[in-house]
Amino acid sequence: MEAAVDVIRRNYRDERHTVGAAVLCGSGRTYVGVNIDSCGYGPCAEPVAIGSAISSGEREFLTIVAVGGLDKGYPVLPPCGNCRQLLLDYAPDAMVILEFNERLVKVKARDLLPAAYAGFNGK
Repeated sequence: MEAAVDVIRRNYRDERHTVGAAVLCGSGRTYVGVNIDSCGYGPCAEPVAIGSAISSGEREFLTIVAVGGLDKGYPVLPPCGNCRQLLLDYAPDAMVILEFNERLVKVKARDLLPAAYAGFNGK
């Protein structure tokens, strides 16, 4: 979680970069990303972090977390619907850190999107 806080602390910019994410991979390396806002659709921080990891050859994702940078408490943010689908596609067994009842908990990515779209080939 510290890596997600650090990346948004260093890169926070109103109306541009307000969320940071970090993904811990099977290699032990952590990759970070920030959301990229534009007048159209911009990617969330989670796919930016996962894309960075994939670009470096990672394929096993253990844990992912996103934090908000607008509030200096850096609250943990749940993944949006698009990010839940991406996590299901790329990291179904990864643990996602969430805040639930004022506590941090870990939930498998696959459990965040029941009755998910499985694609035309059922995968």
